[in-house]
Amino acid sequence: MQLMLIFGIVFAIGAVAFALQNNVAVTVTFALWSFESSLAMVLLIALGLGALITALLSSPSVIRRQWTGKRLHHQVEVLESENAALAQRITDLERQLSALHQPVPPPAPEQEPAYVGLTTLLSGNAKTPEQKV
Repeated sequence: MQLMLIFGIVFAIGAVAFALQNNVAVTVTFALWSFESSLAMVLLIALGLGALITALLSSPSVIRRQWTGKRLHHQVEVLESENAALAQRITDLERQLSALHQPVPPPAPEQEPAYVGLTTLLSGNAKTPEQKV
């Protein structure tokens, strides 16, 4: 900001020096219009009109670029939020997948009952302690 102020002061000093050195009266004529003033004033008016025309002609493209920049910035924010949501979804799915691939503990060996019912003895399917060995 201070740099712009310094630049403005230097430009004003240069404009004053230019006006003091070019104080000759000139007449500008264009079609039916005629204007008489100092050479410095005519040149500064021409410079101002040139800057105004340039600003008017370039402002639509500047406005279009600003709109495009805002639209793209909004699009980036939306895509970043979608990316974060997808990353969270991937983390959840990986956690679910790892839970599915947990090794299943082997089933406990079946133990024979300590008692043998009467029906088992009568059917002949019961093993006596001597037969187990």
